[in-house]
Amino acid sequence: MAGKGIQDLVGQVMIDKEFLAELVREPARVLAGFELTPDERAAIEQALGSTTDVSDRDRARALKNVMLKRWAT
Repeated sequence: MAGKGIQDLVGQVMIDKEFLAELVREPARVLAGFELTPDERAAIEQALGSTTDVSDRDRARALKNVMLKRWAT
C-alpha cells in the first residue's frame, strides 16, 4: 500500500485550516508523514521559507499558492 503523497498533502492543506497551520509551524514533522520526492519537499520548504519576518498567515498563503500552481491541476 502506497503512503500518502503530494496529492493527499495538497488536498488536506486545501480543506483543513488546522492542518495547514500545523504544517506552517512544524513542516519537518508534518511532512515526515508523506512520501514526497526531493523536488516536492524542496518546493514546499521554499514556499514556507525560514524567516521569522513573515507571518504564519503569509507563509500559509505562499504555500497554498505554490500547491495550487504545481499540483492542484
